[in-house]
Amino acid sequence: MEWQGWYTLAVVLVALVAMVRELAPADMVMMAALFAIAGAGILTPVETFTGFANPAVAAIGALFMVSAALRETGALDMTLGRFLAGARDMARGTVRICLPVAGLSAFLNNAPIVAMMTPSVIEWARRNQLSPSRFLIPLSYASILGSITTIIGTSTNLTVAGLIIEAGMPEMSLFELLPLGIPICFFGLLYLVFVVPRRLPDRVNPTEALGERRREYVSSMIVLPECPHVDQSVEEAGLRELPGLFLIEIDRRGRVITPVGPDEPIRAGDRLVFAGVVSTIVDLQRIRGLVPAENESDAPPSGAEQRLVEAVVSRSSPLVDRSIRDSNFRTVYDAAVVAVHRNGERVPGKIGEIVLHPGDTLLMQTAPGFMRAHRNSPDFYLVSEVEGAARPRHDRAWLALGTLLVMVTVVSVGLLPISIAAFLAVGFLVATRCLRGQQARRSIDWSILVVIGAGLGVAAAMQKTGAASAVAGLLVSVSGDLGPYAALALVYLVCLVMAELLHHNAAVAIMFPIAVSTASQLGVDPRGFVMAVAAASCCAFASPVTYQTHLIVYGPGGYRFTDFVRVGLPLDLICAAVATAAIPWIWPF
Repeated sequence: MEWQGWYTLAVVLVALVAMVRELAPADMVMMAALFAIAGAGILTPVETFTGFANPAVAAIGALFMVSAALRETGALDMTLGRFLAGARDMARGTVRICLPVAGLSAFLNNAPIVAMMTPSVIEWARRNQLSPSRFLIPLSYASILGSITTIIGTSTNLTVAGLIIEAGMPEMSLFELLPLGIPICFFGLLYLVFVVPRRLPDRVNPTEALGERRREYVSSMIVLPECPHVDQSVEEAGLRELPGLFLIEIDRRGRVITPVGPDEPIRAGDRLVFAGVVSTIVDLQRIRGLVPAENESDAPPSGAEQRLVEAVVSRSSPLVDRSIRDSNFRTVYDAAVVAVHRNGERVPGKIGEIVLHPGDTLLMQTAPGFMRAHRNSPDFYLVSEVEGAARPRHDRAWLALGTLLVMVTVVSVGLLPISIAAFLAVGFLVATRCLRGQQARRSIDWSILVVIGAGLGVAAAMQKTGAASAVAGLLVSVSGDLGPYAALALVYLVCLVMAELLHHNAAVAIMFPIAVSTASQLGVDPRGFVMAVAAASCCAFASPVTYQTHLIVYGPGGYRFTDFVRVGLPLDLICAAVATAAIPWIWPF
């Protein structure tokens, strides 16, 4: 091996150490490694940037936007959120969480699925007097198990597909991983349902201990005829014992029902009066057919894009000592007051009749220009937008789901490659207003695309300089006379360790050329070794810091690092055993 190979190996080792010790984000480390190699003249400018032009990178970016459209239209909530209804115990709850999440993760990026389902799982667990910490790790793990079954299930699979194209091998089909993914998913889900919940502790997110001291509002919501909870009981609708929220009364055409029993039916036109914290009131806003009631009107402020904003009434405000109705609040501010908070007390009466005092905090549904017009207004001390409070466009949910179905069908029958089909789907979703252009841009995780693009360049350098062949030779010598089966298991385990320590896509980029070279030196078809890299880089469950879905549930579950190690390592071994046994049968050497 020439100096170029030794230099490339040294750069890769330095990058590995930097990522393991978290000296810098993975995208910055991989970019630094790429340009350190290119700066030494090992890669030409074309070779340096070829990875960023790979179709897999483009496809991953487009799939982020498709997932965002399903989230913004409420399609994810309509499909996954309904599965939990009716489950009352740990076993049924785990099944109803894991099965649909694994199924949908085969076709969508799993991070938005887990992000959407996390509050729903927490809410369901609390209603059934169960600890959310017993269900959030299974939620994250199920999304990963489902994503291994298709090429578009996770960015690591698409990265492998891109590297296969670069290596001149036959392209991966949409369902090529399915024969391997199904047994991995099956045995993994059995472990999640029957073992994991009992091995996880009962923990509470530390912020929940402050529950009684958090800012509390009183809010009124009108039930529209299209609400899916019409004619359901309060308990069936999931409005009883909501986390941080209490249904005080129902105003039904002037007849006030209080206290509200669990069997009380919900009727169209009911005014539901809640008291609770802002985060749960935001969740209410996302329920289809449940709209804020203000001044006896359910008409929203003008403007197509509404915001949820908090503002504190100043001492000099013209609102002081006037009721919300008498102040013509909607006309003056083009905003509707959803709820009022005053010194931790529940403000009695209807929203429109509340007389405002200095220091009152108003939760408002506003037109898009409210923040710009009133951020520095003397009427308010402080104005801030509530994050994640946009109301889903439920009327377009089925359009978004139909677009996803058409995209998957077109790719599966081979009419279009995934990179083209995904962008056509995004264009249609934006054109039909399922997704706004600004939302589409914000939905892309650019750091993942940078890791993949730079990783493809590093992988090309390892192949070009012979560094990958040198490492492969070491693996072949270690496996000794046991042949390709032992070498396959060794490749899988080394890749798994890298995936637990590094960004998963970085592990793919480093191990792919090593896997191909190992198979070449053994004189066997490299396809199975490549699929081992795909499976190992995806099925890494023991570290909470190297995968997005683990990080999403880490805080809300009140977890510790050791919780992931305790339940993740056995699942790592289960997936490794299934994969190394199945791969030689599916892709013979």
